[in-house]
Formats: sequence, C-alpha cells, structure tokens
Amino acid sequence: MSDASAPAVPATAPAQSSAAPGRAAEERLAYRLFTGPDDRSFCERVSAALAEGYVLHGSPSATFNGSTVIVAQAVVLPAAIASADAAVANAVDELDVEFDGEGHA
Repeated sequence: MSDASAPAVPATAPAQSSAAPGRAAEERLAYRLFTGPDDRSFCERVSAALAEGYVLHGSPSATFNGSTVIVAQAVVLPAAIASADAAVANAVDELDVEFDGEGHA
C-alpha cells in the first residue's frame, strides 16, 4: 500500500483541506501511485486523490499474489501534465531536423 513520490507542485484549486497530515497544504506531489488489495480502502484512497484534483493516469493494473488481488493506479495533477506537454513541445521546437513527411526523420 504505497504512495510513490515525485516532485511537488504548488497547490491550486481545489482547497487543500483534505491534504495528508504533516504535508504542507500548499505543496502536492505531481504524481502518486496507489497500490494495495482490491478493496474498499484502496478505492477510497484513489477517490480521495480525485477529490483533491488529481486525474487518473493510465489504466489500473492488477495481479494475483496467490490469495489476494493486488491493484495499482497512478494519478497526476493536471498542472503536471500541462507542464510535461509544454516541455516536450519546447524540446521538439528546438530540434534542428527537417522532416519531409515520409519515413523517419
């Protein structure tokens, strides 16, 4: 039942009343990965992140450990996606390669 870390992103709306205890209200992780048994508790943790403004990132994963189904779901802040998209766009703009529309560049 881990919650993986990533660089923090300054908080924007919605309000941070549901921030984890001990975590600065103005700072949220850009990426979080929830793992654990496929039960109500897992769903509540992911639902709480969605209520805090996170969005699902990719499909959930599931595995069976011999007795329990273990699931994983990544969530990201929309601002993190926008920032990453902008970084990729800038990197592409900086490429000095001509592309004729056919084959590989």
